[in-house]
Amino acid sequence: MIKVKRALISVSDKQGILEFARGLKNLGVEIISTGGTAKLLSEGGVGVIEVSDYTGFPEMLDGRVKTLHPKIHGGLLALRDNPGHIKQLQQYKIGLIDMVVVNLYPFEKTIQKKNVTLSTAIENIDIGGPSMLRSAAKNYRSVAVVSNPARYDEVLRELKNNNAVLSDAVLTRLALDVFNLTSSYDRAIFNYLKGSFSLGPLEKMNFPQEIDFSFEKIQDLRYGENSHQKAAFYRVKGKELEGIASVKQLGGKELSFNNILDLNSAWELVSEFEKPAAVIVKHNNPCGVSEDKSLLKAYQNAYKCDPFSAFGGIIAFNRAIDEKVAAAVDKSGFIECVIAPSFNSAALEILKKKKNVRILELKTPQSDNFDFKKVSGGLLLQDKDLKVYEPNSFKIVTKKKPAKKEIESLLFAFKVAKHVKSNSIILVKGTKTVGIGAGQMSRVDSAYIAIKKAGKLAKGATCASDAFFPKEDAIIQLAKGGIKAIIQPGGSIADEQIIKTADKKGVAMAFCGMRHFKH
Repeated sequence: MIKVKRALISVSDKQGILEFARGLKNLGVEIISTGGTAKLLSEGGVGVIEVSDYTGFPEMLDGRVKTLHPKIHGGLLALRDNPGHIKQLQQYKIGLIDMVVVNLYPFEKTIQKKNVTLSTAIENIDIGGPSMLRSAAKNYRSVAVVSNPARYDEVLRELKNNNAVLSDAVLTRLALDVFNLTSSYDRAIFNYLKGSFSLGPLEKMNFPQEIDFSFEKIQDLRYGENSHQKAAFYRVKGKELEGIASVKQLGGKELSFNNILDLNSAWELVSEFEKPAAVIVKHNNPCGVSEDKSLLKAYQNAYKCDPFSAFGGIIAFNRAIDEKVAAAVDKSGFIECVIAPSFNSAALEILKKKKNVRILELKTPQSDNFDFKKVSGGLLLQDKDLKVYEPNSFKIVTKKKPAKKEIESLLFAFKVAKHVKSNSIILVKGTKTVGIGAGQMSRVDSAYIAIKKAGKLAKGATCASDAFFPKEDAIIQLAKGGIKAIIQPGGSIADEQIIKTADKKGVAMAFCGMRHFKH
């Protein structure tokens, strides 16, 4: 516990600081301050001592050096119960400072501005602020350190209720705030400079030895994957909002944990296509995908792929939604979310009639280059599966060659396969899915499900497999279902037998040499 008699206030974010300083003054606390903060407090009727008068040393180097002085840091770091420390303070006429109220230069806001220069970013790297915060937080048993304006009311209330004394519990929480702030602040500086400096040979080091994350909460969620789990949604701190974290909700209920996961999957898949496209996702797997000249037609085709699974699904579009598309969505029964780059007013009016449907606008493309997966006690990091498959790079391995239209369908199917949980089999006609087999433990089971889902539409369809076929059983099954052409990575020890089986069944087959496992 400490009684606050002297405070140093130096803030960049001046929100609420005048009221807080007045509260301290009313409790008899002496206030030291710097630059713009001192001017604001003085003009607001709060008497302060300028830091240069307190230290006897002027601010210098265009304000780069203000508080880096023994009279400041000695007053913060001295242990009150150490007679040697107190004797040294008396010897050098250094007074104790009981509270530091500091927040930092807005480095993260600065680097988010368009066309910001490196020199401007560097000038917004705070030196004195973090130094005072860390000195005070290190000595938290004797010094209160307030780095978050949201804490002002709480701290002032405690001081008023306890005759200017702060409890150990409050001092501890305040110190933890500091180390959380300074660690994320330094990480933001490192990430920015790493991207701004030319590192020569070091640039080839894609995966660092250590990884630190800094995220800030967007919102609490009602629950996690299940109602007994707590959850929240976070965004990457210090970066311009992008991806699903930048989504704008235009109507409907609050987003759930599962909604956000499915929205991300749907948006990543629909963003793959250049022509108008629609994707329906259920439980993190697409159950219908279509690309067409008309967005309405694309949606209708995606929905027809598997209407039963589309119930309660997430619908994503890569074009603006008009009233015709909205009306088709409205007639589709129960859906959880609709996400698109924009909606016209008539479309919004139609969709908002269903109060529970979450309507989401997202203009930014997916831009993450890495994929993270949490495991117990650790983390997996990999390049994101962003490689674009070139049509002229696959090899026809069967006697029968796919027709030009079939090649277009094969490439479409393989693009979809990248976003379907393994093992995956994708059946396509034209540029629309007709059957999807996902997440099975054997490829033959995925083939069976895809054919069953497609029904009569399997006949004459093309097929993509996310990985090679280990046996010819799935090839036999697909041929029996009426599949005319298959694209797969190849690379199985059974490839020779599989090619012979395809030839025997009259199925064209292409090897593309690229796998798309998704776990």
